[in-house]
Amino acid sequence: MAVTQAPAPERTTWMVILGLSFCHMLNDVMQSLIAAIYPLLQAEFSLSFWQIGLMTFAFQVTASLLQPLVGMFTDKRPLPMSLPVGMGATLMGLLLLGLAETYTFLLLGACCIGIGSAIFHPEASRVARLASGGRFGTAQSLFQVGGNFGTAMGPLLAAFIVVPLGRPSIAWFALASLLGRVVLRQVGAWYAANLRERVGRATASRAMPLPRRRVVMAITVLALLVFSKNAYTASISSYYTFFLIDRFELTTQQSQLMLFLFLAAMALGVVLGGPVGDRFGALTVIWISILGVLPFTLALPHVGLVATGVMSVMIGVILASAFPAILVFAQELVPGRVGMIAGLFFGFAFGIAGIAAALLGLLADARGIAYVYWICSFLPLVGLLTILLPSRRAMMGAY
Repeated sequence: MAVTQAPAPERTTWMVILGLSFCHMLNDVMQSLIAAIYPLLQAEFSLSFWQIGLMTFAFQVTASLLQPLVGMFTDKRPLPMSLPVGMGATLMGLLLLGLAETYTFLLLGACCIGIGSAIFHPEASRVARLASGGRFGTAQSLFQVGGNFGTAMGPLLAAFIVVPLGRPSIAWFALASLLGRVVLRQVGAWYAANLRERVGRATASRAMPLPRRRVVMAITVLALLVFSKNAYTASISSYYTFFLIDRFELTTQQSQLMLFLFLAAMALGVVLGGPVGDRFGALTVIWISILGVLPFTLALPHVGLVATGVMSVMIGVILASAFPAILVFAQELVPGRVGMIAGLFFGFAFGIAGIAAALLGLLADARGIAYVYWICSFLPLVGLLTILLPSRRAMMGAY
């Protein structure tokens, strides 16, 4: 008989959350290497922007298609040891990226890393919630900041290790995957023990706090907010280095350092978003994050180098604070389906970013990088849809 998730324990298990955050960092370091080495791959394989976008598409759409399926399956039948399995898929992807001799194998490596993400994120998000002791926003922030920090480290590792030593040095990062597998085996053991303790306990209610139609509308709005956030983030992650090189004549290493500043700012935003959401409510954070970033995105395509750096940091902090709040808000709308919601939103985030990267690559080939950033500057206007989300009072009053 499948084990149904019970209410979160009162005690916060910080070591489990920190272990997940650490492995999220390792996982996303490896993912971020894909985008960070795009200039290197472009030179070595004579890639067009469209082919670069297709690599992002291959990685992120693979993850987006599988994550909701993994989440729905593990809601009914948790798989504690799936966590180290996901890290193993990422290991295979790294080896392919480092040793590939053709573009086809580069795409296969990107797909393997996408599969690793699809397995890792839904179950890791579920375990973080189980270990949260009711501090759902804080637990999600700590879990996600590991990923954001790992993403930020990718350009630095590319600049100071991969660029000087060559693309085969990527394969050495497989050792980090082995370390991640060791940690995730311990986390999986805790998860399995936690599930055994819950056998026979009363299960959490799956009753929705609002009528089904209103819940569907709210989930749709949250998905559109994720669309605006991740489409813009894709424009930075995939093409920011090219924008800086084209407009300000920076070197590859200098552009990767600028990308690091943006990604590190996103890590800070994630850290702030969860605790602020626990204190003031997820809806408040969503309003501030999605709309508050608009003045900076509108100005970014038109300012000088120093202002570009400052504004990209502001954009990263404000924009990234939304995702923990969006995820917690969605999980409250659909109780008892933590894996499905995590898989849906992580998967949707990856999928939108992948599709956006491919389309923006076509646009960059046709109209230039500067035009891409002008178009993307209007994406935060989607945040006006936040007005359609139910207030916390409405959700609590529905019980």
